[in-house]
Amino acid sequence: MPAQDIRKAAVLLTSLPQEQAAMLMSKLSPKQVEAVSIEIAKLDTIPGEEQEQVIQEFANANPTALAGGTGGLNVAKSLLEQALGKNANAALDNVRQSLEALPFGFLQKVDAQNLLTFIIDEHPQTIALILSHMSPQQAASVLSGLPAERQLSVTRRIATMGQTSPEIIQEVEKGLEHRMASVMSQQFENAGGVQAVAEILNVIDRATERSLLENLAQEDPDLVEEIRRLMFVFEDITKFSDRDIQTILKNVESSQWAMALKGATDELKQKILGNMSKRAAGLLLEEMDYLGPVRASSVEQVQQQIVDIIRRLEDLGEITINAGEEEERFVQ
Repeated sequence: MPAQDIRKAAVLLTSLPQEQAAMLMSKLSPKQVEAVSIEIAKLDTIPGEEQEQVIQEFANANPTALAGGTGGLNVAKSLLEQALGKNANAALDNVRQSLEALPFGFLQKVDAQNLLTFIIDEHPQTIALILSHMSPQQAASVLSGLPAERQLSVTRRIATMGQTSPEIIQEVEKGLEHRMASVMSQQFENAGGVQAVAEILNVIDRATERSLLENLAQEDPDLVEEIRRLMFVFEDITKFSDRDIQTILKNVESSQWAMALKGATDELKQKILGNMSKRAAGLLLEEMDYLGPVRASSVEQVQQQIVDIIRRLEDLGEITINAGEEEERFVQ
């Protein structure tokens, strides 16, 4: 399968609900499944224009597919497990091995605290480059261990980082190679950016997150607002308790839900509909059917409106956004 077709297949599969994507994936040969999974794992946010262009070829078969748009190793793993069942482990190992061949891929096996001792005295720009190539969880652990003033400096550099040349990546990697004796091959890629900061702050401890954003807001409030908008995504609504969902429902119009839930996961749809009365849920489903196929950009715009409402409710203390996977503990 040509590289261009692999990219198109990856974009299409991440744009579909996972059940449909897994069904399509199960019809591919094992080699094709592996190649597409690697591409999905390498994807970050997919530009809307590219997504729409790819799905144009698929629109007649599934006109409601224009609503996805993110990749990553977890997405690839989920699709592999649904498509291959028990046979997914071997394919997933191959996917991981291919990802480890990316710049700084060897860091996936390095303990964050050990890495911190190697890079804590590096220039903030060097640390930012390294963290941009790590998983959000690892990067958050390293960032938490830096002095407060260096945290701010590194965070700002990650947020404003664009494309990094292979020469610079190679130079930094070789420096780590001498000290850690484990460097992998590299290739040109887009690293850092506001999305990288948002992903790191999503998994960092709450106190560090607030301190960083407050300090950064004094220098660049617009940048902080952009980071905050990316820290909580629409699909994260499934993490809320039913009580918080009901609070959100009181502040979001039915017409907004009708548009925003187009292409959403079944889990999220059930989360919203299950907290409505039968009559209200029925009316919402009717309104969604009445809308018919809609543009992905329109869906994303309304989803962001709802995310903004949720952020406002959090600021008012009416709901709690739990960015981590663990439930909030209560003490007497």
